[in-house]
Formats: sequence, structure tokens, C-alpha cells
Amino acid sequence: MTSAENQQERSETIGWVVGFVDGEGTFSVSIFKNKTTKRGWQVFPEFIVTQGSKSRKSLEDLQQFFGCGRIFVNHRFDNHKEDLYRYCVRSLEDLESKIIPFFANHHLRTAKKVDFENFCKIIELIMQKKHLELDGLQEIAHLTYQMNDGGAKSFLKSSETICQNRQPAIRYSPNSMAT
Repeated sequence: MTSAENQQERSETIGWVVGFVDGEGTFSVSIFKNKTTKRGWQVFPEFIVTQGSKSRKSLEDLQQFFGCGRIFVNHRFDNHKEDLYRYCVRSLEDLESKIIPFFANHHLRTAKKVDFENFCKIIELIMQKKHLELDGLQEIAHLTYQMNDGGAKSFLKSSETICQNRQPAIRYSPNSMAT
């Protein structure tokens, strides 16, 4: 195979990865209670692509392409006939050194582009250890709330957050879960 053919194949693979993630991927940040952390909350970022068992090979291709992450199975007990598989990258080092640079150079085209931009800001705040401070944790929660149909609801509406801030942390969705 010539150098030009290798370059064309690499370009096609990159286009497939971007399109596949645009359709099936998620940049997710969860914030949940954890008594062992300084503020009592843990920030959990991850990059996820989900497929049914018939398409597991595509997740293996992503794992090989990025050279990181794991594939997990979710055995389904609903009306679907196949298990669900998730390719997940949770390592901050891999997110910062592999996932973020790739999508910074190869742009998403759907609404996931905004989720990715917020995800990058959150990873940067975590790398700066801002998640260990209440202000940083609240900033992360506000960014998370703007992603994927509004996450971080339990953190933003928690009585601990409201008391620590001495004012309501957020006035967003009335559907938010109080803790």
C-alpha cells in the first residue's frame, strides 16, 4: 500500500469515527454524592459510545483506534432482543491526551459539538483541581446541566449545596431531583 493510499484510508477512518460518535456517542459528566471526597461530591467524566451486540465490532474498532477505554456489556431485560455494549473512556489522562485532542482537530457536526465544548471546559477545571473547591464544583455542575438534556440536577438542587452557598445554587428545571 502506498503512502497516499494509507493517508486516504486514515482520512476515511477519521471521517467514520467522527460521524459514528456524532450519531452514537456521548460526552458525559456525572456528579454524585461520595462521602470520601472533600466536598462530599464526585465528578465523573466519561466518553461513551453505545451499540447493540450485533454492532460490537464497531466499538472494538473505536477502542483500537483510540488505543484506550473499555467495552462493557449491559444485559438487557426489556423488550430488546440483544444486549447493549458501551465503549467507555474514563481515564482523565486518556480523555485529556487522546479523546479531546482528536475531537478538537476533527470537529463534530451535531449538537454534540456543544456538549464536547462543555466537556473540555470541565476536564480543564478538573485538571486544575477546581472540582475540589465549592465554586469550581458549582461551575462544573452548571456546565454539566447544559449537556445531554441537563445533568447535575441532584448536585445543583441539593440542600448541602444550597446551604454552603447560602443561596439557591440554581433556578433551572422544576423537575430537578432534590436530595
